[in-house]
Amino acid sequence: MNSISTKNSVIYFNSEVYSEVNNYIKTKNPSKIFILVDTNTHDDCLPHFLAHLESGDIVVEVMEMPNGEDHKTIDICSGVWEALSEYNADRKSLLINVGGGVVTDLGGFVASTYMRGISYINIPTTLLAMVDASVGGKTGVDLGALKNQVGIINEGEMVGVDTSFLSTLPQNEMVSGFAEMLKHGLVYDKTYWNTLTHLENLDISDLDGLIYDSVVIKNKVVSEDPKEQGLRKILNFGHTIGHAIESYFLAHADKTPLLHGEAIAIGMLLEAYLSTKTCGLSTSDFENITEGILKTFSKVPITIEDQKIIINLLKHDKKNSHGVVKFVLLEAIGTPKINCVVSNELILEAFKHYSA
Repeated sequence: MNSISTKNSVIYFNSEVYSEVNNYIKTKNPSKIFILVDTNTHDDCLPHFLAHLESGDIVVEVMEMPNGEDHKTIDICSGVWEALSEYNADRKSLLINVGGGVVTDLGGFVASTYMRGISYINIPTTLLAMVDASVGGKTGVDLGALKNQVGIINEGEMVGVDTSFLSTLPQNEMVSGFAEMLKHGLVYDKTYWNTLTHLENLDISDLDGLIYDSVVIKNKVVSEDPKEQGLRKILNFGHTIGHAIESYFLAHADKTPLLHGEAIAIGMLLEAYLSTKTCGLSTSDFENITEGILKTFSKVPITIEDQKIIINLLKHDKKNSHGVVKFVLLEAIGTPKINCVVSNELILEAFKHYSA
């Protein structure tokens, strides 16, 4: 697969990943190399990465953080910043993030802020990170249970997508990443959506190509609007309600936390319903979306009491302005509409339809 050039970076795939990382190290000669992993990727992915890394005489230090969304916090950032300082990292140091979206988001934020910015490279190891988290330069951490409230948009030096890492993932993590691929089809390319919802016609060898297509779609969008002033907002379809659901389930001990993609799948179903009421999304498209998502994602019980708290969390969504919640909805599959305003009553109606 050919590399993909972004506004300030390049995304490499499979066989090119390690040659390009090693070429970068030889050319830029960083003072030290730091590798950030979590407890999962330390065991499952780091040995494979280190076996291909050619660092020469440059010192390589590995830093490990706990895995999971509940560790995507400023406290963990502080620990990584302190470790960098203790290991005498300077402004010519390089940070390589080997992990899923939590590692690439947090590691990118750490690199972007340590000594006002050091270079970093993302090596995404989950499907979600490959098609979404590590592309486009969004970095950041959660504020309590509120998703991605603190961060900065700053692309790394490169992204290396090695799909062999996917063999280390449990099924639910693969499914979580698939939600973002479905979203790319819904907001940008109906043909791609149709392909993803008819995977019975494909086999595992087609996965690399589908990942590549998803990265192409996201890159086209973020290249036109890197700071999310307009077009890039379409990538938030399903995320306004989805992030609130994810935050709610993460913050309540009596709930089983949802993976990002699981919450976003619910958000897409709810926001598709809202689209039928406010944007003219056809009944046939709505049924197509519902059937396509429920092929892969099971429904999650959400009580009336849950729904009211989730709706209250919408006020923290980053697309909001002047106290008004702004949604991305669909006029048709592949045709999104940004900055939509929806009443709380209609959101409750969407939940009622989902629960039914």
